[in-house]
Amino acid sequence: MLDQQPMSPQEAARAALHAIWTFPSILFSAFLMAWAAEGAQFYISQGLALALLAWLQTLPEFAVEAVIAWHGDVPLMTANFTGALRLLTGVGWPMIWIVFAIFEHRRGETRAMPPIHLSREHAATVAGLAPPLLYFVWIIVKGSLDLVDAGVLLAMYVAYLALLQRIPPSEHEVEADAPRVVRIVLAWPEPKRLMGVVALFLSGGVALFFIATPFLDSMKGVAITMGVSQFVFVQWVAPFLSEMPEKTSAFVWAKSRGKAGMALMNMASSNVNQWTVLAAMIPIVYSIARGEPSAVPVDEHRVELVLTLLQSALGVVLLANFRFHAHEALGLFGLWLAQFLVPHWREEICWFYGAWLGFELLSTFWRPGRLQAFAVLPQLWVEGSRHRTAK
Repeated sequence: MLDQQPMSPQEAARAALHAIWTFPSILFSAFLMAWAAEGAQFYISQGLALALLAWLQTLPEFAVEAVIAWHGDVPLMTANFTGALRLLTGVGWPMIWIVFAIFEHRRGETRAMPPIHLSREHAATVAGLAPPLLYFVWIIVKGSLDLVDAGVLLAMYVAYLALLQRIPPSEHEVEADAPRVVRIVLAWPEPKRLMGVVALFLSGGVALFFIATPFLDSMKGVAITMGVSQFVFVQWVAPFLSEMPEKTSAFVWAKSRGKAGMALMNMASSNVNQWTVLAAMIPIVYSIARGEPSAVPVDEHRVELVLTLLQSALGVVLLANFRFHAHEALGLFGLWLAQFLVPHWREEICWFYGAWLGFELLSTFWRPGRLQAFAVLPQLWVEGSRHRTAK
């Protein structure tokens, strides 16, 4: 795991060799969990299935952040947290659109840049990002992340899961569209069928749990061998690698007909996880390591947090009309690439995000559907109540 003891060149070279087996293993675990999520949609809502999937997929990211929090390294803590979130929205979401567009054209799509369309039930995940983002404004203003904040963020996540749990299973999903492994499991009689779906989830999650540490160690060895600095590794390389499971699942769905929205929501669900549970874990582990309730000081890292917050808020607004357009995907990627290539542009990029976000919010006056997801959310709650009553 990512610890405070630097690897020697010899240790790094040995660790790098393990990438030969850890990389394919992490991909295999990602496939197992993706298949489980597709099968689970026939029992629970797609959003809840993706939330469960996101929990398992973010195990490596949680492990990295927990180790850094335990050592009390606030700069690296902030670097890993913000870097992971900015990679999800700035690289993950645009790459989903690119994969989707490529395979749509191969299937005969005539439009040069087709948008990804989301389903109504995806409103829960899109809108679920808003409360923790709004609460983080307060965290940034007061300059600390404490145990009270952890409790509030965890409560928000519980409320998010409760909403997802009320949404009925997708009626439009058909077994014929599922991958072969999923079709085989779904062909089994009950309760064997349900047990098969659960087994896919558990096997993928257990495999990821045991593979996460050697995988990150091997990739750290590769980074050190290549001369990558620790800060760059923690902010960009480690999050990119720890997010490999959800990226793999999302890209597999992005190239499949009619599943690009599911791919995008897989990433968005990971965003919700990290803004709530991962952020809540930081002061908890930090306090345990210090032996007393302690607040994590983040006032010196306000720019990093504001940049990340503005990017995520913009992402919420862009998805709130149930469409993800080419210019939105490419714009998010372009702004991420600018801050990656020229790190001292962070404040300037904040202004770009803020201006774009402001324009999108103002445009609701002449584009009534801009924030449609927030209008659909109460409808989903009512429909969930009716579904429960009918059962």
